[in-house]
Amino acid sequence: MLAETLTTGLLLITSASALPVMSPLEYVKRAVNPGVVISKCSQPNMLALAYDDGPYTYTSQLVDILDRGGAKATFFWCGTLYGCIYRQEAAVKKAFASGHQVASHSWSHNRMGSMNANQIRTEMTRVEDALVNMVGVKPAYMRPPYLDTGGQFLNTMKTMNYKVITNDIDSGDWNNVSPQQAQQRFQQAGARGNGHIPLMHEVYPGTVNTLTPWLINWANQNNLKLVTVAECVGDPEGSYQPGNWTAKVGPYNC
Repeated sequence: MLAETLTTGLLLITSASALPVMSPLEYVKRAVNPGVVISKCSQPNMLALAYDDGPYTYTSQLVDILDRGGAKATFFWCGTLYGCIYRQEAAVKKAFASGHQVASHSWSHNRMGSMNANQIRTEMTRVEDALVNMVGVKPAYMRPPYLDTGGQFLNTMKTMNYKVITNDIDSGDWNNVSPQQAQQRFQQAGARGNGHIPLMHEVYPGTVNTLTPWLINWANQNNLKLVTVAECVGDPEGSYQPGNWTAKVGPYNC
């Protein structure tokens, strides 16, 4: 009996030693699965500035502010919420060329938890087509409008290979919370532990001109790296769907 126990133990040790050794980052990468809601960074000392509802009038200005501050951010864009996305092609190209992550916030910004799978796919593929036409990539990350993940939504995102992002800090800019009040929310959340993914909107001048510069300074004061959402969840190479995509022939319209 003792011999059998020793033999079993040796086999377990041998098997364990034969397994590949993975770094903590590699373990994190394996946990970034399509169709699973992610609300917070998986690593410390990071802040993922994430903006919804654009592209809009302030997109180019926001990119300039981020670039001056050495910050990378993620833009969750819609197709038609604040005008047709194709009318902001210059701003879209500018953000992408600056190394910011471009992602999806659906085409029409309706609640997808009440849609069927075909309707959800249409919401996503129309944004994909627009981004392929303008910058040549299909996003692999999205944030659902109203953070609605009910119904057939998550299963559809899994089949479409989308990683689903929500948030762990709400700036409240959508609800008339001032930039100064939003700053207090970040201070209360603190800079310790795994990094934050905030809910913010690039369509409000206070978020662009006041809150964002403050966040850049706050991050620097707390030794936080300002990164894309994909990087903050340990998936820096997974921002976009794999493949070479061909733009469709215009004219483009919404």
